[in-house]
Amino acid sequence: MAELKADVLVLGAGMVGVGAALHLQKRGRDVVLIDKHALAGEETSFGNGGLIECASVFPYMFPRDFSQILRYAMNRSPQVRYSLSDLPAFLPWLVRYYLASSPARALHSAMAELPLIQRSLIEHEALISEARVPELLRRTGWIKLFRSEATLANAGRDLERAKQYGVASEILDPKAIAAREPNLTGDFAGATYFPTPGFVPDPGGLAKAYAALFGRKGGRFLVGDARTLEASGGRWRVATLEGAVTAREVVVAMGPWSDQIFGPLGYSIPLNVKRGYHLHLQPRGNAVLNHPVLDSDLGYLLAPMNRGIRMTTGVEFARRDAPPTPLQVLRALPRAHALFPLGDPIEAKPWMGARPCLPDMLPVIGKAPRHAGLWFDFGHQHHGLTLGPATGRLLAEMMTGEVPFADIRPFAVERFG
Repeated sequence: MAELKADVLVLGAGMVGVGAALHLQKRGRDVVLIDKHALAGEETSFGNGGLIECASVFPYMFPRDFSQILRYAMNRSPQVRYSLSDLPAFLPWLVRYYLASSPARALHSAMAELPLIQRSLIEHEALISEARVPELLRRTGWIKLFRSEATLANAGRDLERAKQYGVASEILDPKAIAAREPNLTGDFAGATYFPTPGFVPDPGGLAKAYAALFGRKGGRFLVGDARTLEASGGRWRVATLEGAVTAREVVVAMGPWSDQIFGPLGYSIPLNVKRGYHLHLQPRGNAVLNHPVLDSDLGYLLAPMNRGIRMTTGVEFARRDAPPTPLQVLRALPRAHALFPLGDPIEAKPWMGARPCLPDMLPVIGKAPRHAGLWFDFGHQHHGLTLGPATGRLLAEMMTGEVPFADIRPFAVERFG
């Protein structure tokens, strides 16, 4: 079998990898996209709330409130759960996460990511138009419910802070909640409504639409094992089902599996995961959910996906490859049934995925310092769907010598020493 050649290999066909491949292709590079699955968007990009979060200026940092930390430590919070047996494995990482979440360092992370967040919906709109899938973007915004006056007041303070950075929002009283979502039932202190974020009713389908666009424009998508990556004669080689493929440059965009590449190459990068689950349920009767709705105090989200009402859970700290423990789903189900008229589950069991996270909640984007032609694009925490095309643009600008649209220094791998 003859060896295939390209300019760039992109390892990983989730939203991040496909975004990078499309932007490199747009700049004249011959790109081969490689994934272990025959279809794009089958892993982390498949399972999320479907939000293009252009209003999420502040990343999900470790809380500094002692009572909240105590709730998490007792493992009773619906928002966060941890596996006791896995605690020794991720405790050092949690300490780094806590230290990176000081007010000053959290603000630094937020300001570094702000240009990407502001660019996120613009980049998606351009690709959605080019891919001819306007039905995969709804402009409904989303709603965050609060059941206590205290959590609503905290949210109000957060909104005032976010308003400085151009985030549009409004506070809804119970009457306004009922007007927007007449099928919700509950005792709410109020809600916040974010009108600008986009909603994608099939996130995995959007990644596949982008991959199809990449193919129509001449890109090649091959099934292969990224772990076979090796440097040889000034080029990078990967084994695929269609034979070996080589290129001068390679992009590691494998989300939570990126350590399978950077680890053997000698890089010590503190990549960890926050696991999460989802389950689709039928709406009962003619009940309609108009927006994604986060039941903030009870720790789950309902989103009106094409497949049904998707219920997503909070964060589970456990090893990436440990068996699923969907306790958060079981706890959230009765709460979700009380909130909205839900029928039977559509799947036999909940889906599980892993969000790739670094302690400062910023991705690693840029050149690997010790290997020519090796580039990193991973660690997008809760915002892989949101940021994939924006970070793909940033990386492509770096790789092709354009002036990057954002400061690249906060994303450099050298920040970890």
